Amino acid sequence: MENRLLCLLKSSLSGARRIAVLGIGSEFRGDDAAGMLVSTLIAKKKFPSNKTRVEVFLGATAPENITGEIKRFKPTHVVIIDSIEAGQKPGTILVIDPKDIGGATFSTHTMPAKILAMYLTRSTRCRIIIIGIQSKSVGFGDPLSSKVSESANLVSRSFLDAVSSISRKRANA
Repeated sequence: MENRLLCLLKSSLSGARRIAVLGIGSEFRGDDAAGMLVSTLIAKKKFPSNKTRVEVFLGATAPENITGEIKRFKPTHVVIIDSIEAGQKPGTILVIDPKDIGGATFSTHTMPAKILAMYLTRSTRCRIIIIGIQSKSVGFGDPLSSKVSESANLVSRSFLDAVSSISRKRANA
């Protein structure tokens, strides 16, 4: 899965100059914290300023509240990360085209992911990439499951590797 995810991210982020990473979810609802965890892991990485610019936005359960900040950043690409319910095994990672969101249910945030993606695309002319991690349990007070935690770490590593690869290509061009 790691190689496949890395290839998908490299392809999806090709040509990216300014990437907004939007983590969505509730840290109080078990696996719903997946998007926030991935975003927090990515935020810990320092990116060289002369390379692809990455900015992390923590949308929590109301990502629509930070769309203004994202628009001001003027991203070429937005990566939205959230837990999903898609009838898969817990921890399954799906890269979803915003047009195909219908089959997956995104967790606890107030604005539907499809509407959020459409709004950001129209207002920034950016490319949207949605990464969903299949949750096991999203009950209030539930712990983060080990499968979702492993997947969150895999997504953050793959994203960082993809961005590093894109930056190296740009530096060598």
